[in-house]
Amino acid sequence: MYQHVITLKVRDYECDLQGVVNNANYQHYAEHARHEFLSSRGVSFADLHDRGIDCFVARITLQYKTPLRSGDEMVLRLRVEKEGVRYVFHQDIFRSSDMKLACRAQVDAVCVVNGKLTEGHPELDALLA
Repeated sequence: MYQHVITLKVRDYECDLQGVVNNANYQHYAEHARHEFLSSRGVSFADLHDRGIDCFVARITLQYKTPLRSGDEMVLRLRVEKEGVRYVFHQDIFRSSDMKLACRAQVDAVCVVNGKLTEGHPELDALLA
């Protein structure tokens, strides 16, 4: 079950010579969705940093399925779970016109508080509820 959904539109400059979204942009889309997820729950990434709480991506796995093209609208869906010290974001990007899976991402993030790796943070753990 997804915990957050947003919609975006592919912009011309995100495409490569083949006319499809350049692979690196899917990582940008996934990052934007994670930040929007936090924001929708009243958590400011910048505020966390100002308080010494930083979340870092430890690993990203992307599986490309169906290419997106300029002007395509996409639906980004995510869910997050905790595994040990990691917050694991499962993110799927679908082409809106036919809901074909364009990209599947797994993003493992860790929490560092005042420079030290932690097992998480209560504010972030609350997002899992």
